Amino acid sequence: MRTAPLGAVLGLVSAAALAVLIPAPAAHAAPTAAEGTRCPRLSSSLTWHGDNRERLQKVIDAYGTCGNRQLRHGKRPVAAFDWDNTVTKNDITDLAIAWALKHDKILRPARWSDTSPWLTKEAERTLTRACGTTVPAGRPLPTSTNTACTDEIFSIRSEATLMNGHKAFAGEWNSRRTLPQYAWVPQLFAGHTEAEITSYARTSRAEALAAPIGATQRVGSHTLHAYARYNPQIKDLIRVLKRAGFEVWVDSAGSAPVTDAWTGGAGIDRDHVLAIRNRLDHRGRITYTQEGCGGEPDGKGQVMPYVEGKRCWLNEKVFGVTGPAAWERQAPDKRLVIGAGDADTDVTMVGDATGAGLVLNRNKNEIMCRAYDNAGGTWLVNPMFIDPLPRKKDLYPCSTTGYTNPDGTPGPVRRTDGSVIPDQADTVHAG
Repeated sequence: MRTAPLGAVLGLVSAAALAVLIPAPAAHAAPTAAEGTRCPRLSSSLTWHGDNRERLQKVIDAYGTCGNRQLRHGKRPVAAFDWDNTVTKNDITDLAIAWALKHDKILRPARWSDTSPWLTKEAERTLTRACGTTVPAGRPLPTSTNTACTDEIFSIRSEATLMNGHKAFAGEWNSRRTLPQYAWVPQLFAGHTEAEITSYARTSRAEALAAPIGATQRVGSHTLHAYARYNPQIKDLIRVLKRAGFEVWVDSAGSAPVTDAWTGGAGIDRDHVLAIRNRLDHRGRITYTQEGCGGEPDGKGQVMPYVEGKRCWLNEKVFGVTGPAAWERQAPDKRLVIGAGDADTDVTMVGDATGAGLVLNRNKNEIMCRAYDNAGGTWLVNPMFIDPLPRKKDLYPCSTTGYTNPDGTPGPVRRTDGSVIPDQADTVHAG
């Protein structure tokens, strides 16, 4: 629907075949005879691993304004990017939560159990005891001075455990559609307007961009990164994609009002952000109810843009595929052309890309198993652009525990034909 017919072919060929089908671009691209326009080029001054820049350029040229006549009829190719540790180095939601905790911006719930259907009774008692009940419900908690409250909130967010090490969540959930501690984060902003949360995130953004690379901060007794940066190569890629006629989206498991504060810096507007969005009440304030997808009703985080949920949100919001079918892989003409991510939360979205699936190596099992196996010939692996990780010494456990089943149990990573991916060595890394 949105990708060029060429996508049905290129999405199935290897990188070598792709190089034959699409001639390498000249050093100084000349206008094409077909379009009479210059082909947008990725910057040659920014470092990519191996031939990743050249391979991305070939896909852009094939599907974009230089090679896709269908663009004149509104059939724009789609690219989608995860946000945290893909477009930016470091997690922007953590930065926003840290700022909110330091500035008493978390409003006390009437009952902590309202924030998540999976919060354990012990977690509810612990939060109630640590954060107190003297502050009326709906009023700011004094987290800037109450270290016990801050510690419990941040421990649940980061580790899904209480400070005593006990699990904060229990029950059943589909581990390929949600993660309780991720779904819990936007609930902490309930009672505020989206504009207020975006303003808090803009302030934390300014502080993080000004902080030196490597800077840390204290949140209660926790240590957290204090800096963030836009990855220059990804900003350049987004710029070129837009110039080449691509429709560029962010597909994130973060909080939408927080993500909205950052995307403009990469040239993406709010209308092209897919993330966790909470429903608003009649006063325009954030509630505990989150938007559903794929025929699943609104709820408290039962589904979200997480693993298979990233596909669902793209299918619904971008390609118009609704109901249960939104959870299924679509035909090539209803899939993104270029996808980019860094973690297992992104694996389905990146794997659906018909032209190129870019993975920034953070040593995450499933996505690295699939990227190194490269069954479709479209996967590209790149070290992180800022402070990349060294080589993972052990093999990725693809044949045994690299995959997370819906019930949360580990299993082998399988290709689309059902065959098991063998364990993979880490070959694209720093150093």
